[in-house]
Amino acid sequence: MATTMFDLSGRVAIVTGGNGGIGLGLARGLAKAGASIVVAGRNAAKNTQAAAELRGFGVEVLEFALDVRKPESCRALVEATVAQFGKVDILVNNAGMSYRRAPQDYTLDEWNEVFETNVTGAFVLSQACYPHFLAAGGGKIINTGSIVSVMGSPFSIGYVVSKGGILQMTKALACAWAKDNIQSNAILPGWIETDMTTGARRDIPGLNDRVLARTPAGRWGSPQDFEGIAVFLAGPASNFLNGAAIPVDGGYLSLA
Repeated sequence: MATTMFDLSGRVAIVTGGNGGIGLGLARGLAKAGASIVVAGRNAAKNTQAAAELRGFGVEVLEFALDVRKPESCRALVEATVAQFGKVDILVNNAGMSYRRAPQDYTLDEWNEVFETNVTGAFVLSQACYPHFLAAGGGKIINTGSIVSVMGSPFSIGYVVSKGGILQMTKALACAWAKDNIQSNAILPGWIETDMTTGARRDIPGLNDRVLARTPAGRWGSPQDFEGIAVFLAGPASNFLNGAAIPVDGGYLSLA
């Protein structure tokens, strides 16, 4: 029973932003559980590097140079996946970006780029996967939100609002598609050691100390911390979990 509940053999997973950071951590977990992986990201060289690592787990991997800001690129990704594997079972909407700006300094172009990347692309991909989920008898959507999906931040308003949108989209898809055996859930990463947060630690005085002081686990997270939650949300063990938002933050949100 335990093996079956967490076995993804024969499943096909698209992971956007899967060539590094949290996305690669999620992809590793899925691959270790037996899923074939589509690594989708803008940087083709990073895609190739990540794909080589994932193939080391004995699974088939497809690389796709995705620009998640472009709907036609999102739809082409799903088409390429189905052409290669015949289906898609799991969609991980992980691609994301941010500008660190005070609200008064944000340009409208920056705002739109953040939303196109963090929200609109995820919606287009979910739409594109829907008929294939129906054909397969169900599917799994895992959206990467953030702890700022449920709390504020003074220095990245576009990111904060877009991640709030991801959380609400997760719930809306769960409500709409539960009848089709499609589960839509979100993870809410806390402060994780990635390329994006490396810049934040450099640019925001005292950030590292504040994160450590508030995180009960006493450390920053790592991409490896996302392997288990990926397997849980992508497999049969989570079949009655829908519209949930699960913090992966070392207890950050639990500390008042």
